[in-house]
Amino acid sequence: MTDLFASLILWFAPVILVWAARQKKPSRLPIVLVGICLIFAGVAHMAIEGSATEHVLLALTPLRFLILGMIVLVAWAVVNYSKQALREEANAASYWRWLFATLAAVVLVVSSNHLLLLWLSWVAISLSLHKLLMFYPERPRARLAAHKKFIIARTAEICLLIGFVLLGEHFETYYLSEILLTWEPMFAEQTVVQVSAVLIAVTALLKCAQLPVHGWLIQVVEAPTPVSALLHAGVVNLGGFLLLITAPIVLAVPAAVWLVLIVAGLTAVLSALIMITRVSVKVRLAWSTSAQMGMMLVEIALGLYELAVVHLIAHSIYKAYAFLSAGNAVHDTLQRRLAQAGQVQPHDWAVSLVLSAALVGLGAWAYQELAVVWFDKQVTSLLSVLLLFWAAMTMLLAQRHSMAAKGGLMSFSALAAALVFSYYGLKSLAQFVIPSAYVPVAGMFSLPDLWVSALVVLLVTASLLMHNLPQLRISQKLSMVLFAGLYLDEWATRATLTIWPIYPRAKPQSIHAMSAAQSTSELKEKSHASN
Repeated sequence: MTDLFASLILWFAPVILVWAARQKKPSRLPIVLVGICLIFAGVAHMAIEGSATEHVLLALTPLRFLILGMIVLVAWAVVNYSKQALREEANAASYWRWLFATLAAVVLVVSSNHLLLLWLSWVAISLSLHKLLMFYPERPRARLAAHKKFIIARTAEICLLIGFVLLGEHFETYYLSEILLTWEPMFAEQTVVQVSAVLIAVTALLKCAQLPVHGWLIQVVEAPTPVSALLHAGVVNLGGFLLLITAPIVLAVPAAVWLVLIVAGLTAVLSALIMITRVSVKVRLAWSTSAQMGMMLVEIALGLYELAVVHLIAHSIYKAYAFLSAGNAVHDTLQRRLAQAGQVQPHDWAVSLVLSAALVGLGAWAYQELAVVWFDKQVTSLLSVLLLFWAAMTMLLAQRHSMAAKGGLMSFSALAAALVFSYYGLKSLAQFVIPSAYVPVAGMFSLPDLWVSALVVLLVTASLLMHNLPQLRISQKLSMVLFAGLYLDEWATRATLTIWPIYPRAKPQSIHAMSAAQSTSELKEKSHASN
């Protein structure tokens, strides 16, 4: 009964946002009211421990509560920024209408317990967001990005609908909580479940803008800044949320797991390397989103649910801040370029390697001990995670002299230690929002772990070559290919415009030329910056 009451309270949140979409004057009040609804729903949910949630349309779990809280925070920042940034825009009323409609749909997706309601809300997000992306319809690149996004979104929605219908009919219920309650690992051997899991995985990959369908995410920077902030902080990551809430089903199917590991893993590496070659602040942020989403999906595919939750929340908050303060980012970038770069000496690398290995090892040991004390369970660290963390801390310590913020080895060691123990501390806290039925997928030195470890080695090696040995021929060739984005988006754009042109008489080559012109412009900007 308590969860039914919590579900009824949750319904007020999207209703309030839909009401706000119909108002003529923008206000932060709807966001405040949604936050209050979330608090009351959370209290109602916790009032009676273990209450049933199988047959409510909107359900509130600890994970959903955390994600909804993050959405309220991002929505507050976006609305607050938009009131100032768009006050002179002639089409501001349309912006506010579709912004609140998008937020209402996002709230419904995160809180939906019924597969068909979740799907309808998923479609509503895409349709409302399309209107925001077309806020400047006179901009050709904005039209191109929205067009590609529209096609990819429809493809993802078809995959998701088929996957959900297969699941619902097979289990004779469309309530996700009831499906998970009756789930057994042996169900993964059934063909219907396998097809459904693969389709859900494909939907998550498309939603998170993974290669080679990433181009629209890079080009939507033509939209207003708050739209970019909302997209990168609260919409793109819904693919990861979808995998999290369906993890017992999707991750029980090896084909779905390897599909995510291969596509998202390669996207994480390539997008991170391509980001290094970019000059435009917004474009760099867009490429980093593609890379971060790839890494988050890989974490879920490895069964690192706690890490994925921490990653999702941290990335959302950071990207909202980064886009809404993009002007400051330009100033910070110039400061870093003007800072005197120090040469990394061999002994710096040696000391950093040893020190970072000690920090990461100590953090992993402490985390395992805490898991036994707090959660009464054994946890093992994966080689891929340790390698990535070790490499990150090593580069932080070794390259401290080339950073705008100067400091000695001790101060940067303290920073590295704080990062390591913050990571393991947050990961420990995240276990409280992960259902106990979620089990690890990969173990130390398993094939998935070795695959991701190889990707980490590739990423670190290529990054070091481009940063520290740019004079080598292989580094120069690598930079040229990466600056072109491996030409993946050009091919995707040609295919998209051949299948469904934007204009009845437009040729794909014309808009392809526009994309090439943009790359040439950025190349000139990069050359000017390097001089």
